Amino acid sequence: MNANSNEAELSRRQFIKTTTQVAAGLSLAGGLTIGQTVRAAGDETIKLALVGCGGRGSGAASQALSTASNVKLVAMADTFDTRLQTSLKALHAKHPDRVDPESVQQFVGFDAYKKAIAAADVVILATSPGFRPFHFEEAVKQGKHAFLEKPMATDAPGIRRVLAANVEAKKKNLKVGVGFQRHHQANYLDAYKRVQDGAIGEILAMRVYWRGGSRGGEVHRPDETELQYQIRNWYFFTYLSGDHIVEQHCHNIDVGNWFKGTHPIRANGVGGRQTRTSKECGQIFDHHYVEFEYADGCRMFSECSQFPAKWGQVSEHLLGSKGTADFHDKKAFTIKGHMPDEPNGIWQFVGKPKDAYQVEHDDLFAAIRNNTPYNEADYAAYSTMTAIMGRMATYSGGMVEWDEAFNCKTTLIPTADFTWDDVPPVVPDKDGNYPTFHPGKTDAC
Repeated sequence: MNANSNEAELSRRQFIKTTTQVAAGLSLAGGLTIGQTVRAAGDETIKLALVGCGGRGSGAASQALSTASNVKLVAMADTFDTRLQTSLKALHAKHPDRVDPESVQQFVGFDAYKKAIAAADVVILATSPGFRPFHFEEAVKQGKHAFLEKPMATDAPGIRRVLAANVEAKKKNLKVGVGFQRHHQANYLDAYKRVQDGAIGEILAMRVYWRGGSRGGEVHRPDETELQYQIRNWYFFTYLSGDHIVEQHCHNIDVGNWFKGTHPIRANGVGGRQTRTSKECGQIFDHHYVEFEYADGCRMFSECSQFPAKWGQVSEHLLGSKGTADFHDKKAFTIKGHMPDEPNGIWQFVGKPKDAYQVEHDDLFAAIRNNTPYNEADYAAYSTMTAIMGRMATYSGGMVEWDEAFNCKTTLIPTADFTWDDVPPVVPDKDGNYPTFHPGKTDAC
């Protein structure tokens, strides 16, 4: 075993040790005990709650309601009533037999998630990501199955909370799905099997991209508080979204970890705010470039940007000792390598895969109905933490080690239970500009 392998094993052991310690330190003993966990059998109705009624949350709820299981929406929660009402109206229009507006319990406010979770068997957690660890803890405490939208957190303490909560989720036999839908997408699954079977040999390097168009921020309304504005404009505040390397590009980073079978041991990177610099765009960068290093020396080169699109690209590329694999979002999936069963050693996915957003819910609800093992939280936490480590590297402009990143004690979001009178973790200066990050000056942790 070489030095890098030793370092990886020590990192893995420390990861497990830290997770166990955090689990012991957090009180999640409430809720249902093992053997009392929620399970629906036969035609028994599965009661669904939606926490976070924005576009992605509403989409996830619609997909849950579209599964073969007998599912009924019983509760909704959001910080804004207008968003909840819009979602409820849309879900009722699409699923009139499974959504009765008169009987759906509606909760508004920062503590609304606790009440919605209590009403359901399964909860969809789809608020801005900074709140995800706290909401998952509560779902586990109450003994409820859960679907968590990615990413899992926006900081390392949040990741440790998720992992600790998941230790308890497994003890309670709770089913946990996560919105990394590529793990349920036929072209990725077929490609993964071929790569694991040795089609391209040892993976030596990877390139992953999410280069898309720019999105604009929201204007601060004169009738709203600073916290209300930030929650409504959550994407542009690091404590709420994690920055777009964590909130969006985590999909591509996750593919790299998935095919490699582990997480990187260090990262270095650069990034900044080049074209998206207005007050409405809060704190986050508009581009990140990160070089991730794995224990065996493999590198993953990661690019994400939100400039006005000149060259759009959402894809992953693997260079192996015997070939290559290229995965383009909504386009061709091609492997060129050692595959005696394929003409000229070239494989390409044929046909159109089923909607992976729907399949991930089909799989989760089938596991709930049949009481089969199903838990995606650990790998999702590793992939989210990889993206967070990448952000630490771009914000600081330095080299960041995995253990340094994972054990970082800097908390970006202290609680999920704010009140509208609270001062947010980030406040603007006298000119209305928000504090941002400066490579070479900002600390990694």
